[in-house]
Amino acid sequence: MIYIVDSLNAHEYGDLLDNMHRLRARVFSDRLGWDVKVKNGMERDMFDDLDPAHVISVDNDGQVVGCMRLLQTTGPHMLTDIFACLLDGEPPLRSSTVWEATRFCVDTARLGRGTCRNSISYVTSEVMIGAFEYGKAAGVTDAVAVIDPVMDRVMKRSGNGPYGYLGSPKPMGKVTALAALMDCSTQRIERLREFSGIRHDVFQPQHVELAA
Repeated sequence: MIYIVDSLNAHEYGDLLDNMHRLRARVFSDRLGWDVKVKNGMERDMFDDLDPAHVISVDNDGQVVGCMRLLQTTGPHMLTDIFACLLDGEPPLRSSTVWEATRFCVDTARLGRGTCRNSISYVTSEVMIGAFEYGKAAGVTDAVAVIDPVMDRVMKRSGNGPYGYLGSPKPMGKVTALAALMDCSTQRIERLREFSGIRHDVFQPQHVELAA
């Protein structure tokens, strides 16, 4: 089930956001070894203070098992302010109809393999469907994300491959980074649903009890 937490309802979901930031710390700091800021077991950065929308997947036990951050590109965002080298000198991306997707992760320690509801594949697709459906409803036409070749292949296998790239791939740490473009279209959402078998409404009615 997907929760959308943004500046309008964040005050209602403090515990949910804390659990999301804890998942990000476990994934990005503990498992992947990224140089990120972790305080009190939670990973946050400056872009979390800019009123992004968070797409949060919660399992049947109320535990956060996946998330993604969506931020408008009209203001500061990671591609322009952190990863500008990927653009090869092209002008910064600024559009009210293009959002940046960052901090995508799933709880691989809690989730299993295969395609069942509590699987990595299912939650990955659920978060993607939630993000694209939410963005499309908000008038967003495209999304940009900095990804690595592994994620690029995963997205292509699920029918969610980028339609293009900005600039050129660049080595960053131990991986190669690409600035990928994806349309928020009905066709893309349908491909994701076809791949995953998710046909129901992924969004959870609000105010359902969550795990502490």
